[in-house]
Amino acid sequence: MSAFHDYVRGRTDDIPPGYAEPGMRLYRHLVYLGAAQLLEAHFPAVKESLGEETWGELIRVFIRESRWQSHFYGDLKDEFIIFLEQQAG
Repeated sequence: MSAFHDYVRGRTDDIPPGYAEPGMRLYRHLVYLGAAQLLEAHFPAVKESLGEETWGELIRVFIRESRWQSHFYGDLKDEFIIFLEQQAG
């Protein structure tokens, strides 16, 4: 299952055995959209100050590098704050 999570989070571009590339790309995109929309709702000023392109890259880095392990998008807000503190420090 690790190969699946690594692909979806953008840690690798290797499609896990047994999965089709179009479906995996879609799933990766849906994870990005879910995280981006939820975090934008909680941090609109951060997105506005960074601009669309930088915000998108920040979300991709967060998904790829954070320790976020919860299955609930609602937990992302707290993980994002921890991630931002680590990036700043």
